[in-house]
Parts: sequence; structure tokens; C-alpha cells
Amino acid sequence: MLRSLPALRTIAALLLAGALALVWALSAGELPIGLSDILSALAGSDDGMSATVVRELRLPRAVAVFACGGLLAIAGALMQVLLRNPLADPYVLGISGGAAVGALAAMLFGLAPWLVDLAAFAGALGAMLLVFGLAHGDGSWTQTRLLLTGVIVAAGCGAAVTLMLSLATDMRLQSMLFWLMGDASGASRPWPALVLMVVGLVAVLPFARDLNVLARGELSARALGVRVERLRYLLYLVASLLTATAVTLVGSVGFVGLIVPHLVRFAIGNDQRVLLPASMLAGGTLLTVADTAARIVIAPMQLPVGVLTALIGVPVFLFLLSRHPR
Repeated sequence: MLRSLPALRTIAALLLAGALALVWALSAGELPIGLSDILSALAGSDDGMSATVVRELRLPRAVAVFACGGLLAIAGALMQVLLRNPLADPYVLGISGGAAVGALAAMLFGLAPWLVDLAAFAGALGAMLLVFGLAHGDGSWTQTRLLLTGVIVAAGCGAAVTLMLSLATDMRLQSMLFWLMGDASGASRPWPALVLMVVGLVAVLPFARDLNVLARGELSARALGVRVERLRYLLYLVASLLTATAVTLVGSVGFVGLIVPHLVRFAIGNDQRVLLPASMLAGGTLLTVADTAARIVIAPMQLPVGVLTALIGVPVFLFLLSRHPR
């Protein structure tokens, strides 16, 4: 019971931080909106301009970036256990590159926005299946083989992206670059991603004890009865689907999946039973704060949210690393 109290306090604090970040996202902008107006808009009791801005513009975007941050943070935590590599992040296996190839190809041909999203998701799934098939090979799937295969596939996708950028017209080049750097302005259907974030967390939490054992080494996990192969397949599948959804929704946003699990690990330890939900909330909060700042820091212009995540996350990570050298 005593061990669970710090975990509950951590989750409660992150829930409060996430709620405050969402309130800030709904209130901040060229049209400042007070808390009472936000509550009226969410309750449906107000049909004025402020309510329209909240419900149709700011709420979908805020939910989208929160879901994207949570998806990337969970995927990053799972990838770091799967590969047993502290530098692993959701994009290390080429899934983001596959999504970028699909999305940019759709933009290059001038397809509708919903087709761009569909192409991004199809590209991410294609890259996932390619990496899984090549890395699995004759069944001798190792962390090194999986990582190297992902790096090679990501490099190939990067070459394809560069080619498409060089062929794009000036009119389409800006939107393509914004997508690559993370752009939440067009996220109008965020609710499926939010549901998937919760479902993904619920799917992996029953295996949290096995993840704790696997993090100590494969031999230890096998000796203690963990079905390592099945667990690897589950981690890879869940992390890939979460990453594909996040990239499809907001584009390629760096640093969240790498830095957030480390920040949470520094704060509360490496128990996956607490680390995974805490990472989800912390990732959603960080990306919501970063996106809100990206909207208002040089308004009416908007910065790519990936720039803000780097500016926020890297100094904080380096500070914590200097405080915890081990």
C-alpha cells in the first residue's frame, strides 16, 4: 500500500497537469476565452462565437495533440524495453518514414486531406510489415537485427522523401515540410486516436510485470517463465500501431517518444506498471503545451510543433541527466 501511494500521487499530479494544459489550449489564442465560456461551450449551453471556436477549432486540435503525445510516449517506452536501448524511440524502426512516404506522395499528387491521412497510415503499416518480415527472416529475431533493419528501411524512406520534396511545386512544398515537422492544424478527427491510446495502454498493462523482467535481460526473463517471443511480437505490434496512428494524425513529431519515458523514469523509477500510464499523461501534456505555445508565440504565424518539443524537452532532459548522472 505504501508503495502505491507515491504512484497514485504521481498519476494524480499528471492528470491535473494534463487538465490544465488542455484548459490553456482551449483558452489561449488571438481570441482569449475565459474558463466560464469554455465550460459553457463544452456543456453545449452557448452557441456564440467563442463556443464555436472552442468546439470546432481548439478542442479537436487539443485532443489530437494530447492523444498524439500519449501515443508516442507509450510507444517510446515499449520500444526501449523491446530493443533494450535507451536511445530507442517510436521512429527508430522506420514507421515514421513509411508514413511520410505515403503522406507526401498523396500531397504531391494533390489528393484530398482524408486521402493524405489514409496514405500516411498505409505507409506506416507497410513499413511495419516490411521491417517485421525482413527482421524475422528465418525466425532468429534479435534486437540488433530488428534495429538494423529498421534503420535501413528508415534510410530508404528518407531518400524517397527527399526525392518527392525535390519534385514538389512551391505551392505544395510548404505543406509537405510542415507535415514533416509536425502540424496539428488539420487534425479534425482526433477521437479514434484518443480511444486507441487508452486501448493500447489497457492492452499492455497486464504484461507490465513481464516487461519489468524483460528489461533486466532476456535470459532472466526466460528463466522466470516469461514467454519472450510472444511478448516481443505484442510490443512490436502495439508500439507500431500507436506510432502509425500518431504520425497519421499530427505528422512527424520528434523527441516526445524518446525524452518523455526517460523523464518519467528519472522521476518515479522503471516499474512499467506506473511508467506506462505516467508516460502517456506526461507525453500528452508536453505536446499540448508545446502546440499551444507554437500557436501563440509568434501569432498569427504558427511554428511547427516539433520545434517546440525539442526546445522544451532537450534542456529539461539535460538538466535531469546532470542531476542523475547514473
